[in-house]
Amino acid sequence: MISDEELMEQCDLETFRSSGPGGQNVNRRETAVRLRHRPTGIVVTCQEERSQWRNRLIALERLREEIEKRKRRRKPRKATKMSRGAKERILKRKKETSEKKKLRKKISAD
Repeated sequence: MISDEELMEQCDLETFRSSGPGGQNVNRRETAVRLRHRPTGIVVTCQEERSQWRNRLIALERLREEIEKRKRRRKPRKATKMSRGAKERILKRKKETSEKKKLRKKISAD
C-alpha cells in the first residue's frame, strides 16, 4: 500500500468553498477538497468537515477505496442449465394460464 504522500503526488488537489453545515467558516473559507487521480482519472470530493486537512484525509481514504474497488476482479459467470423439473413446472403453469384464457373467450353463435 502506498503512503499518503505518494498518493498525493499522483493527484491534482483542488480546494473550493462548500455549502451546508459548518456555518460561516465553510461559507468563507475553501474547506472542501477535490482530488483527481491522474493515472486512473478517478475524482473524489469531500466537504463534510470544517477543516480542509480532515477533508483531505477523508478524500484520500475514499480514493483508496475506489482504486481497490476497480482493481477487484469479478468472478466469471458460470452458465447453468435449467433442470428438467423446472422446465416442466414452467410449461405446466403456461398451459394452465392458456386454459384460463380460453375460458374467457366469447362463444360464437355459428
